Order: sequence, then structure tokens, then C-alpha cells
Amino acid sequence: MLLSSPHPNGPDLDQLFGVAVGQAGYFTAAQAREAGYSLQLLQHHLNRGSLERAGRGIFRFVRFPATEEGDLVVPWLWSDRRGVVSHESALHAHDLADALPARVHMTLPAADARRRLRVPPNVAVAYADIPAGDIVLRGPVPVTSALCTLRDCVAAHVAPEWLQQAIERGLRRGLFTRGDLRGLDLPSGVAPPRRTAR
Repeated sequence: MLLSSPHPNGPDLDQLFGVAVGQAGYFTAAQAREAGYSLQLLQHHLNRGSLERAGRGIFRFVRFPATEEGDLVVPWLWSDRRGVVSHESALHAHDLADALPARVHMTLPAADARRRLRVPPNVAVAYADIPAGDIVLRGPVPVTSALCTLRDCVAAHVAPEWLQQAIERGLRRGLFTRGDLRGLDLPSGVAPPRRTAR
């Protein structure tokens, strides 16, 4: 069990756990510090097995149940919660295509392109300012909307078979309309399915 103290400057388990609950069981070293946990205390709990290290400066409560979006939370926390899951990773998150990207694709704000970031090897980064209307949540993690994802993947020349799957699945599930697809520069052989006569 993590040590907790009612003292205002001591560790506050309720505060830290409250943060982690909203982040699929994960939290950052900075969030732990705000809850009164020093790096030494975090190391103590890592050694005891009540926490596990999930990335540089990112931790997870071991007893917290695993969630589907857990794989997206760590890169999102790495981005200081500024990133949006996008491109092939968003295709997967929306179940629009059979894409299983080896890295989590994340779009950071355009201003971040000037920062010197240590990008983890399992993260692929793009830079753009995504309008709020093009973002949806998967658990705590922001993900580009289905239509924004399709646009990004067309622009990034993602595999045509994934684009075709995304168009068919998105139309079938009502995530976008045929009209939304007008103006997309689709590669040869990729097109909305023909309408069937009723």
C-alpha cells in the first residue's frame, strides 16, 4: 500500500489515485510531486511492487485494471497531455482499418516543432494545430475524429488497403458521409463503395 499522510506537504494517496483513475491508472512524476510524493518515495513503491514504471517519468498503479486505451495513455502523458493520437493509431483506435502500427502516432501542437523533444522510440510525431471539433476522446486520451483521421492518412500516403477499409467502415457506421469525402485526393483504386439499388 502506498504511504499517505494527512499533512498538507506529505504524500496524499487520494489525490494521486484520483489523478490516476482519470488516466487509466497512470500518472507522471510531476503529478506525483503535486500529490506530495518525492522521487525517493516513488522508488520505494517501485521496489515494493505497488507501482511499475511505464516510461520516463511515468508510473502505473499495479493493481489498477488494464484498459483498452492503456497503450495510448503513456505516449499522451509523455506529451504532457498536449498530443492527440492520429494517423494509423487513430485508424486503429476507431477500428476503421486493420492497422496495427508499431508506433503510436501522435500530433503535437505546431509550436512544439521548435522544441527539442526526446521522442520515445515507440512514438511517431507530427506537428499541426488540430481544431477542437476534430478531436474525440477515447477514455482520457484525445484522438482525431474519424474524418480528420482519414484526411491525415490520405495526406500521409497510408497504405491504400487501409484507406479503403476506413472509407467503407466509416460510411457503414455513419462516422462521415459521402459528401465529406469530396475533395479528398484518394490514391488510384481507393474509392467509396458503389451505392446498391434498393
